[in-house]
Amino acid sequence: MRAIVTGQVGMDKKEYLQAVVRLAGERGETLAGYHVGDMMYGEARDVRPGRILDLPLSRLNSLRRSVIKDVISQSAGQPNIIVNTHATFRWRHGLFSAFDFDQAKALEPDTLICLLDNIEVVHHRLHGEHAIDATLKDLMVWREEEIMATELLAQALGCSNQFYILARGRLIDTTETCFRLVCRPQYRKVYPSFPMTHVVNMPDIQAEIDNFRGELAKHFIAFDPGDVDEKLLLDSALAASRDGRDFIEAEMAVHGQRRTIRVPVRQVTDIAGDIDGQIYMRDFKLIDQSDMIVSLVPELPGGLPGLSSGVERELQHAFEHGKEVYVVWKPRKAPSPFITETATKVFKTTDKALSYFEEQGMFPQMNLFGH
Repeated sequence: MRAIVTGQVGMDKKEYLQAVVRLAGERGETLAGYHVGDMMYGEARDVRPGRILDLPLSRLNSLRRSVIKDVISQSAGQPNIIVNTHATFRWRHGLFSAFDFDQAKALEPDTLICLLDNIEVVHHRLHGEHAIDATLKDLMVWREEEIMATELLAQALGCSNQFYILARGRLIDTTETCFRLVCRPQYRKVYPSFPMTHVVNMPDIQAEIDNFRGELAKHFIAFDPGDVDEKLLLDSALAASRDGRDFIEAEMAVHGQRRTIRVPVRQVTDIAGDIDGQIYMRDFKLIDQSDMIVSLVPELPGGLPGLSSGVERELQHAFEHGKEVYVVWKPRKAPSPFITETATKVFKTTDKALSYFEEQGMFPQMNLFGH
């Protein structure tokens, strides 16, 4: 597959996509990576690192066209490529496009992927690499613009069914998912659905959910909503605000190592509406780009079903949009007709669901390592 991968500044896409290329090599695939930003710096040797977006738009556009022309030439005939670029820039010039349609078409992409990450992590990386005053609100707006511009480009290029949103994972590595999207497109795509916020203080149930997510990720391309967890960030900020604290701590991964960063409480509470709205939009888009949804409903203390309003809405959305709907129902209490009448099939355990998927030929004819 020939993929264009976009994402706002602060995503550190280069490190992530280099890991995807290495993974492809380990799996016996040839995958070439082209990093447009690096190539532009290579041509503009007078520009200091982190300052290329401060150039006049005329020179910036000229540099980009020159570099993309080289990518088109060098990648001709290569079956698997990743072009690391952007769809938009929101910088001192305002909001402007980061691509030219004629060149995007000449690249002949099969798929477009928009990478995203937890907004506080993007904010931390951005301010570590660039001298710019951007708030969390600014970055939330930019993220929506980047997703929309990438999706519109995919539609214009005739590959709207091959447009994907993919979280790079704040703490969980999703390079396997990206690798499969580009080099293993025969994998079925799944949206794992499970309760999140109201099981935070239930470690046994969280462990059950993590096992469920991990098992699905072994066998499918999994678009996991838990790879972006800004609702937890907001809950922490609201609690800190009530306590009179100005900062909260959040974790992120840097070169495989976990690191704690400080996040301003006021900036998080200011984007409460954006967080909720983008969760609603993003999770439905992840379902839309999947072949099926698999939902885990655990049993809570007291025998109650762990069926959140979010899970119920996801199941209904998937059913109404013609997706296969599978439910792993763990409670002793029988599921309601709102579950049984919309589900393709209901299972008692994750293992039984996986056995069924294997019997139905849903697993690719290769193991996890691609052999």
